[in-house]
Amino acid sequence: MPKTPASVTPDEMSPTPLPSAGAVEAGGAAAGSLRRGTVLRLLNSSLVAVALVVLVVFFAVSSGPFLTSDNIQTIFDAVAVIAVLSIGQQFVIATAGIDLSQGAIVALTGVIGAQLMTHGIVAGIVVALALGIGTGLLNGLLTAYTRVPPFIVTLGTLSICGGGALLATNGVGIYSLPQSFLNFGTDSIGVFPYLIIVTIVLGVIGQVLLGRTRFGRSVFAIGSNHRAALLSGLPVRRHTVWVYVISGFCGGVGGLLLTSYVASALPTAGTNYNLDSIAAVVIGGGSLFGGDGAVWTALLGALLMSVLTNGTELLGVSSYAQTLILGVVVIAAVYIDSFRKKAAV
Repeated sequence: MPKTPASVTPDEMSPTPLPSAGAVEAGGAAAGSLRRGTVLRLLNSSLVAVALVVLVVFFAVSSGPFLTSDNIQTIFDAVAVIAVLSIGQQFVIATAGIDLSQGAIVALTGVIGAQLMTHGIVAGIVVALALGIGTGLLNGLLTAYTRVPPFIVTLGTLSICGGGALLATNGVGIYSLPQSFLNFGTDSIGVFPYLIIVTIVLGVIGQVLLGRTRFGRSVFAIGSNHRAALLSGLPVRRHTVWVYVISGFCGGVGGLLLTSYVASALPTAGTNYNLDSIAAVVIGGGSLFGGDGAVWTALLGALLMSVLTNGTELLGVSSYAQTLILGVVVIAAVYIDSFRKKAAV
Protein backbone atom coordinates (compact mmCIF):
# COMPACT_ATOMS: atom_id res chain seq x y z
CA MET A 1 0.00 0.00 0.00
CA PRO A 2 1.54 3.35 -1.04
CA LYS A 3 2.56 5.70 1.72
CA THR A 4 0.61 8.87 2.26
CA PRO A 5 2.49 12.15 2.63
CA ALA A 6 1.82 12.02 6.35
CA SER A 7 3.48 8.61 6.68
CA VAL A 8 6.70 9.56 4.92
CA THR A 9 9.61 9.79 7.32
CA PRO A 10 11.86 12.88 7.44
CA ASP A 11 14.80 10.86 6.00
CA GLU A 12 12.72 9.78 3.00
CA MET A 13 11.63 13.39 2.42
CA SER A 14 15.24 14.70 2.35
CA PRO A 15 16.47 15.59 -1.16
CA THR A 16 19.31 13.73 -2.88
CA PRO A 17 22.59 15.28 -1.73
CA LEU A 18 24.13 17.54 -4.34
CA PRO A 19 27.85 17.40 -5.09
CA SER A 20 29.85 19.96 -3.21
CA ALA A 21 31.27 22.98 -4.94
CA GLY A 22 34.76 21.59 -4.42
CA ALA A 23 33.87 18.28 -6.12
CA VAL A 24 32.31 20.08 -9.08
CA GLU A 25 35.38 22.31 -9.40
CA ALA A 26 37.74 19.32 -9.22
CA GLY A 27 35.76 17.41 -11.84
CA GLY A 28 35.75 20.42 -14.11
CA ALA A 29 39.48 20.86 -13.67
CA ALA A 30 40.11 17.20 -14.52
CA ALA A 31 37.92 17.40 -17.62
CA GLY A 32 39.62 20.60 -18.66
CA SER A 33 43.04 19.02 -18.18
CA LEU A 34 41.99 16.03 -20.30
CA ARG A 35 40.69 18.26 -23.08
CA ARG A 36 43.81 20.41 -22.92
CA GLY A 37 46.04 17.32 -23.08
CA THR A 38 44.12 15.99 -26.10
CA VAL A 39 44.41 19.28 -27.97
CA LEU A 40 48.11 19.62 -27.18
CA ARG A 41 48.77 16.02 -28.24
CA LEU A 42 47.03 16.68 -31.57
CA LEU A 43 48.98 19.90 -32.06
CA ASN A 44 52.25 18.16 -31.26
CA SER A 45 51.50 15.37 -33.76
CA SER A 46 50.62 17.83 -36.52
CA LEU A 47 53.50 20.20 -35.76
CA VAL A 48 56.00 18.01 -37.60
CA ALA A 49 53.75 17.93 -40.68
CA VAL A 50 53.45 21.72 -40.63
CA ALA A 51 57.21 22.10 -40.18
CA LEU A 52 57.80 19.72 -43.10
CA VAL A 53 55.52 21.73 -45.38
CA VAL A 54 57.24 24.98 -44.36
CA LEU A 55 60.67 23.49 -45.10
CA VAL A 56 59.57 22.19 -48.50
CA VAL A 57 58.14 25.59 -49.48
CA PHE A 58 61.25 27.40 -48.22
CA PHE A 59 63.72 25.17 -50.09
CA ALA A 60 61.55 25.14 -53.21
CA VAL A 61 61.68 28.95 -53.31
CA SER A 62 65.35 29.17 -52.31
CA SER A 63 66.72 26.42 -54.55
CA GLY A 64 65.53 25.68 -58.06
CA PRO A 65 66.60 22.00 -58.24
CA PHE A 66 64.86 21.09 -54.97
CA LEU A 67 61.53 19.99 -56.50
CA THR A 68 62.99 18.20 -59.51
CA SER A 69 62.13 14.52 -59.83
CA ASP A 70 65.77 13.49 -59.46
CA ASN A 71 66.15 15.41 -56.21
CA ILE A 72 62.88 14.08 -54.80
CA GLN A 73 64.06 10.55 -55.54
CA THR A 74 67.36 11.37 -53.82
CA ILE A 75 65.49 12.51 -50.71
CA PHE A 76 63.45 9.30 -50.65
CA ASP A 77 66.55 7.15 -51.15
CA ALA A 78 68.35 8.90 -48.32
CA VAL A 79 65.48 8.63 -45.85
CA ALA A 80 64.53 4.97 -46.42
CA VAL A 81 66.91 3.28 -43.99
CA ILE A 82 66.46 5.81 -41.17
CA ALA A 83 62.69 5.67 -41.64
CA VAL A 84 62.64 1.87 -41.33
CA LEU A 85 64.77 2.05 -38.19
CA SER A 86 62.51 4.74 -36.71
CA ILE A 87 59.54 2.36 -37.00
CA GLY A 88 61.21 -0.12 -34.66
CA GLN A 89 62.59 2.63 -32.44
CA GLN A 90 59.09 4.06 -32.00
CA PHE A 91 57.85 0.76 -30.57
CA VAL A 92 60.75 0.65 -28.10
CA ILE A 93 60.50 4.30 -27.04
CA ALA A 94 56.74 3.92 -26.53
CA THR A 95 57.59 1.54 -23.65
CA ALA A 96 60.01 4.14 -22.20
CA GLY A 97 62.92 2.07 -23.50
CA ILE A 98 65.64 2.80 -26.03
CA ASP A 99 67.56 0.77 -28.61
CA LEU A 100 71.14 1.93 -29.18
CA SER A 101 72.11 -1.19 -31.12
CA GLN A 102 70.21 -0.47 -34.33
CA GLY A 103 73.17 1.05 -36.19
CA ALA A 104 75.40 -1.92 -35.34
CA ILE A 105 72.64 -4.35 -36.36
CA VAL A 106 72.55 -2.59 -39.75
CA ALA A 107 76.30 -3.18 -40.16
CA LEU A 108 76.27 -6.80 -38.97
CA THR A 109 73.24 -7.92 -40.99
CA GLY A 110 74.57 -6.10 -44.04
CA VAL A 111 77.94 -7.86 -44.10
CA ILE A 112 76.64 -11.31 -43.10
CA GLY A 113 73.83 -11.11 -45.63
CA ALA A 114 76.26 -10.01 -48.34
CA GLN A 115 78.66 -12.88 -47.56
CA LEU A 116 75.88 -15.46 -47.76
CA MET A 117 74.51 -14.12 -51.04
CA THR A 118 77.19 -16.18 -52.76
CA HIS A 119 74.86 -19.09 -51.93
CA GLY A 120 71.79 -17.23 -53.18
CA ILE A 121 70.01 -13.93 -52.55
CA VAL A 122 67.23 -15.58 -50.56
CA ALA A 123 69.72 -17.24 -48.20
CA GLY A 124 71.44 -13.92 -47.55
CA ILE A 125 68.16 -12.10 -46.91
CA VAL A 126 66.75 -14.78 -44.59
CA VAL A 127 69.92 -15.04 -42.50
CA ALA A 128 70.25 -11.24 -42.26
CA LEU A 129 66.68 -10.86 -41.05
CA ALA A 130 67.08 -13.78 -38.63
CA LEU A 131 70.22 -12.18 -37.24
CA GLY A 132 68.42 -8.88 -36.71
CA ILE A 133 65.50 -10.62 -35.01
CA GLY A 134 67.87 -12.67 -32.85
CA THR A 135 69.70 -9.56 -31.66
CA GLY A 136 66.39 -7.90 -30.87
CA LEU A 137 65.31 -11.00 -28.98
CA LEU A 138 68.49 -10.86 -26.89
CA ASN A 139 67.87 -7.17 -26.15
CA GLY A 140 64.28 -7.89 -25.17
CA LEU A 141 65.04 -10.85 -22.92
CA LEU A 142 67.80 -9.03 -21.06
CA THR A 143 65.66 -5.92 -20.67
CA ALA A 144 62.52 -7.76 -19.59
CA TYR A 145 63.97 -10.42 -17.30
CA THR A 146 66.91 -8.65 -15.67
CA ARG A 147 67.29 -5.40 -13.80
CA VAL A 148 69.71 -4.06 -16.39
CA PRO A 149 68.37 -0.82 -17.98
CA PRO A 150 67.74 -0.95 -21.75
CA PHE A 151 70.32 1.79 -22.28
CA ILE A 152 73.05 -0.49 -20.92
CA VAL A 153 71.72 -3.66 -22.58
CA THR A 154 71.58 -2.14 -26.06
CA LEU A 155 74.87 -0.34 -25.56
CA GLY A 156 76.40 -3.75 -24.94
CA THR A 157 74.82 -5.35 -28.00
CA LEU A 158 75.93 -2.32 -30.03
CA SER A 159 79.53 -3.26 -29.20
CA ILE A 160 78.89 -6.97 -29.78
CA CYS A 161 77.31 -6.43 -33.21
CA GLY A 162 79.88 -3.82 -34.23
CA GLY A 163 82.74 -6.11 -33.23
CA GLY A 164 81.08 -9.07 -34.95
CA ALA A 165 80.82 -7.12 -38.21
CA LEU A 166 84.52 -6.26 -38.07
CA LEU A 167 85.52 -9.83 -37.22
CA ALA A 168 83.40 -11.32 -39.99
CA THR A 169 85.07 -9.14 -42.63
CA ASN A 170 88.48 -8.42 -41.07
CA GLY A 171 87.49 -4.79 -41.40
CA VAL A 172 87.23 -5.01 -45.21
CA GLY A 173 84.10 -4.10 -47.13
CA ILE A 174 82.24 -6.50 -49.43
CA TYR A 175 81.66 -5.26 -52.98
CA SER A 176 80.84 -8.42 -54.94
CA LEU A 177 77.05 -8.65 -54.81
CA PRO A 178 74.39 -10.11 -57.14
CA GLN A 179 73.32 -7.60 -59.78
CA SER A 180 69.61 -8.24 -59.23
CA PHE A 181 70.04 -7.34 -55.56
CA LEU A 182 71.87 -4.13 -56.49
CA ASN A 183 69.15 -3.24 -59.01
CA PHE A 184 66.60 -3.26 -56.20
CA GLY A 185 68.48 -0.43 -54.51
CA THR A 186 68.44 1.79 -57.59
CA ASP A 187 65.20 0.98 -59.42
CA SER A 188 62.01 2.93 -58.84
CA ILE A 189 58.39 3.39 -59.85
CA GLY A 190 58.27 7.00 -60.99
CA VAL A 191 59.87 9.12 -58.26
CA PHE A 192 59.28 6.38 -55.68
CA PRO A 193 62.30 4.07 -55.28
CA TYR A 194 61.70 0.48 -54.30
CA LEU A 195 63.42 1.33 -51.02
CA ILE A 196 60.78 3.87 -50.05
CA ILE A 197 57.98 1.52 -51.14
CA VAL A 198 59.29 -1.09 -48.70
CA THR A 199 59.42 1.65 -46.04
CA ILE A 200 55.82 2.69 -46.70
CA VAL A 201 54.58 -0.91 -46.48
CA LEU A 202 56.38 -1.46 -43.17
CA GLY A 203 55.14 1.92 -41.94
CA VAL A 204 51.52 1.05 -42.62
CA ILE A 205 51.89 -2.32 -40.87
CA GLY A 206 53.64 -0.66 -37.93
CA GLN A 207 51.03 2.09 -37.61
CA VAL A 208 48.18 -0.44 -37.57
CA LEU A 209 50.00 -2.65 -35.07
CA LEU A 210 50.85 0.19 -32.69
CA GLY A 211 47.77 2.31 -33.11
CA ARG A 212 44.93 -0.13 -33.78
CA THR A 213 45.59 -3.33 -31.84
CA ARG A 214 45.46 -4.53 -28.25
CA PHE A 215 49.20 -5.09 -28.41
CA GLY A 216 49.76 -1.43 -29.32
CA ARG A 217 47.54 -0.21 -26.50
CA SER A 218 49.46 -2.44 -24.10
CA VAL A 219 52.76 -0.99 -25.34
CA PHE A 220 51.56 2.53 -24.57
CA ALA A 221 50.24 1.40 -21.19
CA ILE A 222 53.65 -0.05 -20.28
CA GLY A 223 55.36 3.19 -21.22
CA SER A 224 52.85 5.35 -19.36
CA ASN A 225 53.02 3.44 -16.07
CA HIS A 226 55.02 0.23 -15.89
CA ARG A 227 53.81 -0.75 -12.41
CA ALA A 228 50.15 -0.08 -13.22
CA ALA A 229 50.49 -2.21 -16.36
CA LEU A 230 51.84 -5.08 -14.24
CA LEU A 231 49.07 -4.76 -11.66
CA SER A 232 46.42 -4.69 -14.37
CA GLY A 233 47.56 -8.11 -15.59
CA LEU A 234 49.19 -7.10 -18.86
CA PRO A 235 51.97 -9.42 -20.10
CA VAL A 236 54.57 -6.70 -19.64
CA ARG A 237 57.64 -8.88 -20.09
CA ARG A 238 56.33 -10.59 -23.20
CA HIS A 239 55.37 -7.30 -24.85
CA THR A 240 58.73 -5.78 -23.89
CA VAL A 241 60.52 -8.64 -25.63
CA TRP A 242 58.35 -8.19 -28.71
CA VAL A 243 59.07 -4.47 -29.15
CA TYR A 244 62.82 -5.17 -29.19
CA VAL A 245 62.29 -8.03 -31.64
CA ILE A 246 60.43 -5.60 -33.92
CA SER A 247 63.28 -3.11 -33.58
CA GLY A 248 65.84 -5.83 -34.41
CA PHE A 249 63.83 -6.89 -37.45
CA CYS A 250 63.77 -3.28 -38.67
CA GLY A 251 67.55 -3.19 -38.16
CA GLY A 252 67.90 -6.26 -40.37
CA VAL A 253 65.71 -4.74 -43.08
CA GLY A 254 67.69 -1.51 -42.83
CA GLY A 255 70.96 -3.41 -43.27
CA LEU A 256 69.71 -5.07 -46.45
CA LEU A 257 68.29 -1.83 -47.87
CA LEU A 258 71.52 0.06 -47.20
CA THR A 259 73.66 -2.67 -48.75
CA SER A 260 71.50 -2.70 -51.87
CA TYR A 261 71.51 1.11 -52.13
CA VAL A 262 75.26 1.73 -51.73
CA ALA A 263 76.21 -1.46 -53.65
CA SER A 264 78.50 -2.63 -50.85
CA ALA A 265 78.48 -3.98 -47.31
CA LEU A 266 80.76 -2.12 -44.92
CA PRO A 267 81.44 -3.26 -41.34
CA THR A 268 81.38 0.38 -40.22
CA ALA A 269 78.07 1.23 -41.92
CA GLY A 270 75.25 2.71 -39.87
CA THR A 271 77.53 4.20 -37.22
CA ASN A 272 75.14 6.99 -36.19
CA TYR A 273 71.91 5.45 -37.43
CA ASN A 274 70.75 4.61 -33.91
CA LEU A 275 70.94 8.28 -32.96
CA ASP A 276 69.23 9.31 -36.20
CA SER A 277 66.31 6.93 -35.58
CA ILE A 278 65.90 8.25 -32.04
CA ALA A 279 65.99 11.81 -33.38
CA ALA A 280 63.32 10.94 -35.98
CA VAL A 281 61.00 9.59 -33.26
CA VAL A 282 61.55 12.63 -31.04
CA ILE A 283 61.10 15.12 -33.88
CA GLY A 284 57.93 13.25 -34.83
CA GLY A 285 56.44 13.89 -31.39
CA GLY A 286 57.37 10.65 -29.64
CA SER A 287 58.16 11.01 -25.96
CA LEU A 288 61.38 9.63 -24.49
CA PHE A 289 59.38 9.17 -21.27
CA GLY A 290 57.20 6.58 -23.02
CA GLY A 291 53.48 6.17 -23.53
CA ASP A 292 53.20 8.42 -26.56
CA GLY A 293 53.98 8.70 -30.26
CA ALA A 294 52.92 7.15 -33.55
CA VAL A 295 54.68 5.39 -36.40
CA TRP A 296 53.44 7.84 -39.03
CA THR A 297 54.83 10.84 -37.12
CA ALA A 298 58.18 9.06 -36.67
CA LEU A 299 58.30 8.57 -40.45
CA LEU A 300 57.52 12.26 -40.94
CA GLY A 301 60.31 13.06 -38.50
CA ALA A 302 62.75 11.01 -40.57
CA LEU A 303 61.53 12.69 -43.77
CA LEU A 304 61.92 16.14 -42.19
CA MET A 305 65.53 15.29 -41.34
CA SER A 306 66.20 14.16 -44.91
CA VAL A 307 64.57 17.28 -46.39
CA LEU A 308 66.55 19.50 -44.03
CA THR A 309 69.83 17.83 -44.94
CA ASN A 310 69.13 17.85 -48.67
CA GLY A 311 67.87 21.43 -48.74
CA THR A 312 70.79 22.83 -46.79
CA GLU A 313 73.22 20.97 -49.06
CA LEU A 314 71.61 22.60 -52.10
CA LEU A 315 72.01 25.97 -50.40
CA GLY A 316 75.71 25.33 -49.86
CA VAL A 317 75.57 24.85 -46.08
CA SER A 318 78.50 22.82 -44.77
CA SER A 319 77.98 19.36 -43.28
CA TYR A 320 79.24 20.65 -39.92
CA ALA A 321 76.54 23.31 -39.83
CA GLN A 322 73.94 20.72 -40.86
CA THR A 323 74.84 18.62 -37.82
CA LEU A 324 74.51 21.69 -35.60
CA ILE A 325 71.10 22.58 -37.07
CA LEU A 326 69.83 19.02 -36.57
CA GLY A 327 70.93 19.12 -32.93
CA VAL A 328 68.99 22.34 -32.38
CA VAL A 329 65.89 20.78 -33.98
CA VAL A 330 66.11 17.70 -31.71
CA ILE A 331 66.49 19.83 -28.56
CA ALA A 332 63.53 21.96 -29.63
CA ALA A 333 61.43 18.83 -30.18
CA VAL A 334 62.29 17.48 -26.71
CA TYR A 335 61.45 20.87 -25.16
CA ILE A 336 58.08 20.93 -26.91
CA ASP A 337 57.33 17.42 -25.64
CA SER A 338 58.27 18.42 -22.08
CA PHE A 339 56.11 21.55 -22.32
CA ARG A 340 53.17 19.53 -23.63
CA LYS A 341 53.37 17.07 -20.75
CA LYS A 342 53.43 19.88 -18.17
CA ALA A 343 50.54 21.69 -19.85
CA ALA A 344 48.44 18.51 -19.98
CA VAL A 345 48.60 18.06 -16.18
